[in-house]
Amino acid sequence: MDAFRDRLSQRAHDTGRPALAHQCRGRDLTEAEKALASALMDIYGSGTHSFDAVAEALTERGIVAPLSGTSDWTAEKLDAELAGINAALDAAYAEHGYGA
Repeated sequence: MDAFRDRLSQRAHDTGRPALAHQCRGRDLTEAEKALASALMDIYGSGTHSFDAVAEALTERGIVAPLSGTSDWTAEKLDAELAGINAALDAAYAEHGYGA
């Protein structure tokens, strides 16, 4: 759970402007991206911060990488997956724009 993001989303709905809830995304996240995001929030929330330790925790949890489709994480793979997801979201935003 991300209380800040949830509050921003709620505020956008409260003002009658629900399109602002995810204004920086040109597409919805895939189920694999949502699972990764949730796992990362939990892992970082537990105090784990180094990419090596985060990668180990993702492997232990069996989280499937959204782009490669594998679940054997390394720090390098985590970096590549996050960069790839970010690039895909940037491309979707460029194509679909504000509030998609």
